[in-house]
Amino acid sequence: MTTRTQYHADTGRRFLAQARAELEAGDLLQSSDKGWGAAAQAVKAAAEARGWSHDGHRQLYTAVDRLVQETGDRSIRTTFAAANTLHVNFYDGLLSREAVEDYLTEVEKLVGTLSRLTA
Repeated sequence: MTTRTQYHADTGRRFLAQARAELEAGDLLQSSDKGWGAAAQAVKAAAEARGWSHDGHRQLYTAVDRLVQETGDRSIRTTFAAANTLHVNFYDGLLSREAVEDYLTEVEKLVGTLSRLTA
């Protein structure tokens, strides 16, 4: 695993832990932001490992589509969409605690899936 790949993978796991801590502290906005960040960093790690561009939202979505094509695992797309919902929540504060928790569970699945693809 390249240094940049490892950096993104480690950052994603760290953000996921921070997202859970922020949720427990009751800060739904920061939990949402860290959840989105965890997913984005996991996608960046998988993209970096494959030599794909991953700067910006468009390229993250392109990487997700390519990962789905590569693996046939369409849950990568749906779990990334859950992460994007957390991203929106950071700005709008629309989600309940339970919803944030549910979406974080989806992000955990995504991070796990992409970690296996990146290793």
